[in-house]
Amino acid sequence: MSAVNALTLRQLRALCAVAETRSISGAAQALGLTAPAVHSQLRVLEDVVGAPLIFRDGAHAFGATPAGEALLAAARRADAALQGALDQIEALRQGQAGRVVLAVVSTGKYFAPGLVAGLRRSHPGIEVALRVGNRDWVLSALRDGTVDLAVMGRPPRDPVVTAADLGPHPHVMIAPPGHPLAPDPEVSAQAILSQPIILREPGSGTRVLAQRFLDRLGEGAPYAEIEMDSNETIKQAVMAGLGIALISGHTVADELKAGRLVTLHRHDLPIIRRWFVLHRADSPPEGAALTVWRDILSRQGAFLPAA
Repeated sequence: MSAVNALTLRQLRALCAVAETRSISGAAQALGLTAPAVHSQLRVLEDVVGAPLIFRDGAHAFGATPAGEALLAAARRADAALQGALDQIEALRQGQAGRVVLAVVSTGKYFAPGLVAGLRRSHPGIEVALRVGNRDWVLSALRDGTVDLAVMGRPPRDPVVTAADLGPHPHVMIAPPGHPLAPDPEVSAQAILSQPIILREPGSGTRVLAQRFLDRLGEGAPYAEIEMDSNETIKQAVMAGLGIALISGHTVADELKAGRLVTLHRHDLPIIRRWFVLHRADSPPEGAALTVWRDILSRQGAFLPAA
């Protein structure tokens, strides 16, 4: 058996105590042991390393030998590392350390980075990893257990989740400035359905909402549609005059304020949905995930952009 495997913490603590107190009896009192027990630990340790560790006489009596100093330095580093590990374990237990994977539907990417930055400032010991995808991807990640928490719209039936309301999520019908329908205070269903409608890709919650709204307007009548795979592409397409779109008001707040886009007006617009933070019902958050969950709720939707 190697010397390293034969070393024990009790032996190293005996060596440290003797070197610090410069006596066997002083070390015994510091450690709550008998003097013979301390002497025995020290002797065994010297046998393990094969060298004297404490001077027994002379001006340096009960001080550490060069070999003892080398071992003492290693013992102090080991003690500090163990204390650091215990501190880390306590931080994990208290929910102030660890890694939390937060999934956000793609519409939420306009506020999610600011939310994550705020969480990291409040809890520097917690690594919050942000994952962004469409609704189907987020639901798949929840089912697979690869994310801890998720921010999205309407909570799903599968998987079964526990959800908490974060705040309103308005959806607006957008058009380019100068669009002929823009001045109308009550745009008719027929006028909307006569326009090319730009929709998100299958699997997007925004697409589902838009399709339900349009089907209700036209009672199932067909309409021309253009499919695009991101909110940014849709905004650019609408500004270019390719069509109109029903989109999250949170994604176009800047463009509306700057006049690069306008909203169409109807009595049933905007459509107000809600944002939720959720987790699988069978996997309640613990530790760092519970800390992040509580922090998100405590912000009461203040991180949501003005629509």
